Order: sequence, then C-alpha cells, then structure tokens
Amino acid sequence: MPVNYRIRQMCSKDLEAVTALEEECFSMPWRYNDFKEILTNPNRIYLLAELDDKNAAVNTIIGGCVLTDISGEGDISNVAVSREYRGNHIATALLGELIRTGTQEMGIKAFTLEVRSKNEAAIRLYKNLGFAAEGIRPDFYDKPKDDAVIMWKR
Repeated sequence: MPVNYRIRQMCSKDLEAVTALEEECFSMPWRYNDFKEILTNPNRIYLLAELDDKNAAVNTIIGGCVLTDISGEGDISNVAVSREYRGNHIATALLGELIRTGTQEMGIKAFTLEVRSKNEAAIRLYKNLGFAAEGIRPDFYDKPKDDAVIMWKR
C-alpha cells in the first residue's frame, strides 16, 4: 500500500523529530543544535517528508535532507529515511524537491554530496538522479570506517 506523505521545509516544531530520525539513520548523527542552526541560516534548508495523516495528533517525520548553498554550489547532506518507510521512493522525492528548490529558489547550478562507498542502494539512487562519481575521500566515515564517494550533478 502506498505511503501518503508531504514534503515541506523544517520548522522549529520539527527539531526533536528530525534529531530522532538522524539518530535512527546514522552512526554519527547531527545533534539538535545542528538542525536548529539551519532555521536561521539563509544558505541552508532542510526538507522533510511527513506522513499525511490528518487524524494524527503529532505529525510523523519519515525522511529528510539538508541543502547548503556554498558560493552557488549545493552541498547535499543527511539524506535520511526511516527504516520502516524505505523502499517507497521517499528519498527520490525529497532529493527531487531539494534540487528543484535549490535550482529555482536559490540559483544553484551544480550539486554535490558524499556517500559511503559500501552504500550501494544510495549510490544507485544518486546515479538515477543524474549524479556521477568524481572522486574518493579515503577513510572519510567512522563507525564503521569507510571511504566517501564524491558525486556531482552538474
């Protein structure tokens, strides 16, 4: 059964849920204050996916990602989807909207990201979105140790 969700920018009421999602998905997660900083930084946005359930008392955040504008280039980070909702193309939708927002609203022309070399599913996703591997950062990740594949969409 398809998952109904909507994509929107993070706001202050989302900080605890976004931090919890980060802790679920990453071995070295960003902290609450890292996400709080995004809210006041004009060069950063965090898009999230939340379940579209009008009957829920609390909105459930099931995915998210960060875009940082660095001198006209978009650095994508922290692409996360809750384990329970993986396989529903949520990351594809989030990244598509993040790239659209970066291009149309921020004037970004090229996007880059790093991904664990052993994360074959993510590498496949990024390639399907038009990213190409252009380099390696040896031992970039800890817990567990892994190289980063540097990918660009130009």
